[in-house]
Amino acid sequence: MPYIKNYPFILLVMFVGVLYLPSCKTNSSDAQSVSVKDTLKALPGNQHQNIDQSPMDISYCPAEYPQNKMKELTSKAPVARVIYSRPHKKGRVIFSDDPKSLCQYGKPWRLGANEATEIEFFQPVMIRGKNIDAGRYVLYCIPHLDKWEVIFNSNLNSWGLQIDPTKDVFKTELPVQRSATSLEDFTILFQDSPDGADLLIAWDSVKVLMPVTFSK
Repeated sequence: MPYIKNYPFILLVMFVGVLYLPSCKTNSSDAQSVSVKDTLKALPGNQHQNIDQSPMDISYCPAEYPQNKMKELTSKAPVARVIYSRPHKKGRVIFSDDPKSLCQYGKPWRLGANEATEIEFFQPVMIRGKNIDAGRYVLYCIPHLDKWEVIFNSNLNSWGLQIDPTKDVFKTELPVQRSATSLEDFTILFQDSPDGADLLIAWDSVKVLMPVTFSK
């Protein structure tokens, strides 16, 4: 029969095919891997200015204010905003009694990085039973194990912790809440509440909530 005469040739073709197929698969995978690596290496850096390791961010109350403003869904001013720089945990000890920790208990902390964190109210509000006038304030804190002292200060345009305590205008104590998970990026934002909004301040496994009361 013809196929019997060609049997050795058929076996040879099958054997070469078996060897060739894995080779093609490996080469395809390697090519894709090299392509991805080369692409990542080829990404250009910023030739004008390096990216800050603690980028500046802004949080509004209400949180959706920027989107509504861009879509012309509101003509009202926001209630408040916070401007701050966001450090990263990077495996460091954040809150403790240890002087080497980033935020030592009992020591003032700027609530962020770089320039002093600022909070601005565009209308009068009430915080913990005290009236707060519209205006800009430096926002900082003194962390403790079970509570934070959160402070408003009128020493505007200061850098970091160049705080003049004689210019403190408001101080409140907030209980510390702990989380089972660690938050890598320091975060400040407003969350809706029945009476207005809560200012959430969170980092690592710690957070505090400052209630802000206003007319909606």
